[in-house]
Amino acid sequence: MIDSYIDKIPPSPKVLKVTLMLLNSGELVKAAQIAKEDLALNAYLKDLVNKPIYGFRNEVSDISQIFGILGVAKSQQAVYNYMISLLSPAQWKLFKLNKTTFSNLQADLSANWQKILAHLNIENKDIESSITLLPASIIVSEALFNEKIDDVNLLRSAHPIDLNTILKRLCKMDLFDICEQISKKWEMQESVAQIIQASSGVKPSDNEEINMLGKWMHLLLFYTLSQPNYINAELNDFIDFQIDYVEDIYDEFSQLLIKDLS
Repeated sequence: MIDSYIDKIPPSPKVLKVTLMLLNSGELVKAAQIAKEDLALNAYLKDLVNKPIYGFRNEVSDISQIFGILGVAKSQQAVYNYMISLLSPAQWKLFKLNKTTFSNLQADLSANWQKILAHLNIENKDIESSITLLPASIIVSEALFNEKIDDVNLLRSAHPIDLNTILKRLCKMDLFDICEQISKKWEMQESVAQIIQASSGVKPSDNEEINMLGKWMHLLLFYTLSQPNYINAELNDFIDFQIDYVEDIYDEFSQLLIKDLS
């Protein structure tokens, strides 16, 4: 069942395939020219980059201008976000989400992950795009939970049990395992799957650099899903905060995000 849902995840439209191929090759101008053929992609990117979290003072509307401002890696990440939005259900049943809140979740995670990687002086297209895997796995989880909604509601009413544990009991895979499967479908670097798994807070990596990125992503996921909108959507029930795992970077993370918010 998990495989069938993951198989529905793009890329499939020709414009997206060619756009991603050109971005992966660093052909920013050519990628923008191809992307202009998809009006829905244009509208999505315009809405995404003009959200307050991106901090642009003037509205950005032209696709070439958007790609030029974002650069190759961030443009690739934005196209991945668009691909995921195509799968977003018209009506969410388990999670209290809608098109706007889901789009805001994508933007919040993407923009803050970019700030973190800039702070760490890391430039890697696949690592930048790795944060898009969480929203993708939330869509897959919503579909999986809906297949067994009676079992899910029964478990949640009987025990104070988090959604990630329920997901693993029902499907033998947790949210981070699903992220890993999607990363393989998108043919991302193997290190992306390792970072994602480390970000769970309970599957640390032996590789120091991967483990450090996992810590930053763990904090970002917890920080983001603890915002009121996402608590109301019940998404915070996915992340079990592991304070001991991230204790060594907690103050640095707080200063980075709080400084940007102040």
